[in-house]
Amino acid sequence: MKFGLAFASNVGVDSESALELCRRVEAVGFDSVWCGEHVIWPSRIESSYPYTPDGVMPGEFDTPVPDPLIWLAYVAAAAPTLKLGTCVLVLPQRNPVILAKELATLDRLSGGRVELGIGVGWMKEEFNALGVDWARRGARTDEYIEAMQALWAGPEAEFHGQFANFSAVTCSPRPVGGAIRIVTGGDSPIAIKRAARVADGYFPGSVDPDKLRTLIADLGDAAEKAGRSLEDIEINALLPTGHPDPVSVIEKFEEIGISRVMVPAFWFAGPDGLDRLEEFAGRAIS
Repeated sequence: MKFGLAFASNVGVDSESALELCRRVEAVGFDSVWCGEHVIWPSRIESSYPYTPDGVMPGEFDTPVPDPLIWLAYVAAAAPTLKLGTCVLVLPQRNPVILAKELATLDRLSGGRVELGIGVGWMKEEFNALGVDWARRGARTDEYIEAMQALWAGPEAEFHGQFANFSAVTCSPRPVGGAIRIVTGGDSPIAIKRAARVADGYFPGSVDPDKLRTLIADLGDAAEKAGRSLEDIEINALLPTGHPDPVSVIEKFEEIGISRVMVPAFWFAGPDGLDRLEEFAGRAIS
């Protein structure tokens, strides 16, 4: 079982706390750190957050949400064995050619440690503020994945789509091994199909073991229809907040085929957070 620290950048928000958090996470046995993303937080949000019962995203409007790639680049050298992931980067809001360059650069500098967790986004108001079409975000996401993979695969890449279109161009440096692992999120049937087609990893929003079992079964069926195997896709899952015995949840996750437990970083916020991190690791990580 692997352990990732999810939303790490929301806790390590200044230079010293970011570096020390990653050093300690590496020392206690985590394999990865992950950062979420919101470019802005609108003062008025009518969109429903899909992963809470009341549809409200946790946090306040001025909660720090650092840019994930800049944050990961800053901490990469401080913890040289940690994988560097996004959970998730809102792909349709990005320029895929620029993003391909940024990711490849980080992957090269870190020795091939980048995992690109992507989502299509849920907050319409954020798309409006960025001037990005909301209605076609799923199709845009699928195209952007293909366009970036073409740029990473070799020189003189071409891609001709509705949202990304370029003739022979070369984007260098390219990632270690010519590709970056793609982790897709979401619990919808469309998200399941996307994961089955293109994902190296899957990170559902649900934290309930029974719901996760169903999602994994659906992903297995979809992967088979896509000519792939469920074994090709690493399953990540977030530990639920407020559970009295998170170690028992970890045991259930392992039983249903979860490969990496994503631990919320905000559990370890505050003055004694790193001590609580070590205590958790001592109980949960063998």
